Amino acid sequence: MNNKDVNYFLNLALIQAKKAQDLNEVPIGAVVVNNDKSIITKGFNQTESTSNPMAHAEMIAIEKAAKENKDWRLNDFTLFTTLEPCPMCLAAAKEARINRIYFGCENDNRGHKLNQCMTTNLGDLKSQEILKNFFKKLR
Repeated sequence: MNNKDVNYFLNLALIQAKKAQDLNEVPIGAVVVNNDKSIITKGFNQTESTSNPMAHAEMIAIEKAAKENKDWRLNDFTLFTTLEPCPMCLAAAKEARINRIYFGCENDNRGHKLNQCMTTNLGDLKSQEILKNFFKKLR
């Protein structure tokens, strides 16, 4: 996957993050793509609206992808997310056998420090900005 593809899919994840923000959710979005670079599923945070601590963008996108794929094994699939996955989301991605994870910005609070893992941090300032603005409004 080239940089143009990565930026395209991260921007789609950012659109999902904005959907979360519109619902007063933490603005995180995710997209799952197959090895043909076709978008399989999208997700955005819904923990507040569903009162479900597991309704993270990544978890939603992974669950939808498994259903769409009719197989929980997402070999050769790629996860794009606006924020470095938390340990729960990383574990779900690994369990689903997702091949690669790209994220827009690091998760300083609950990230898994994925630099030793299958992940690339692209330092996406848009991802950082949407999160900063969201929490700034809360305070």
